[in-house]
Amino acid sequence: MSAKLTIGFLGAGKMATALARGFIHAKIVVPNQIIASDSVPAARTAFAQETGAKAVLSNAEVLRSAKIIFLAVKPDQTAAVLAEVREHFTPAHLLISIAAGVPLARLEGALPAKARVIRVMPNTPALVGESATAFALGKSARPADGALAQKLFASVGTALQVKESLLDAVTGLSGSGPAYVYLFIEALSDGGVAAGLPRDVATRLAAQTVLGGAKMVLETGQHPGALKDMVTSPGGTTIEGLHELEKGKFRGTLMSAVRAAAEKARKLGQS
Repeated sequence: MSAKLTIGFLGAGKMATALARGFIHAKIVVPNQIIASDSVPAARTAFAQETGAKAVLSNAEVLRSAKIIFLAVKPDQTAAVLAEVREHFTPAHLLISIAAGVPLARLEGALPAKARVIRVMPNTPALVGESATAFALGKSARPADGALAQKLFASVGTALQVKESLLDAVTGLSGSGPAYVYLFIEALSDGGVAAGLPRDVATRLAAQTVLGGAKMVLETGQHPGALKDMVTSPGGTTIEGLHELEKGKFRGTLMSAVRAAAEKARKLGQS
């Protein structure tokens, strides 16, 4: 991508760090094309150490140094941060918000008229180039802005443009989803240990099994149910395990987790 591309992060937490590292790893930018701000000294130090990019206290300095601005603060901090940078925001700036639940209308209302805004929900596997990201364009965002967002987030995983009304559901599914997957891997590993495997062997097998299963879904295009049936022999071991999962309401519990997280995202956007 163009050497003129400059990226700033308002907020230097874990998600900002994951994205910055992902963009650098994908060779979208080099560290000196990135700058981040944060009020917490430890966050600035960690961002700088992990990315090699500059981290500062001043939000205004980020807008002076970069044109692509990621809003990467907690939802309840967005209003204060945008109020602080409003006077520095120009038509040359593009705001990409990853603040969960905060709607485009609120972001646009906090900035000058016709500000270009994109609302995005990525997830932390951006750090290893496997993020699942969805984004929606604001009313003044240009087609080129959407193409840029697509290119940025496709460089660190999968990126899909959706209607804004779907982004809270995306938050509940893929935004929060890595935590569900980590819990599942941990539980699989625990099961392996309970069955006699050493912990390191159980964890590696569990993680690889999840990775392999995901790749089968993505690369074959087959329905997950059909792939499940391929593993499930009549009267075999797998159907016994699936029966236990069904008795434990595994499927329904996971559905409820996604819906609860999506509802929380909606509430965050209203607060």
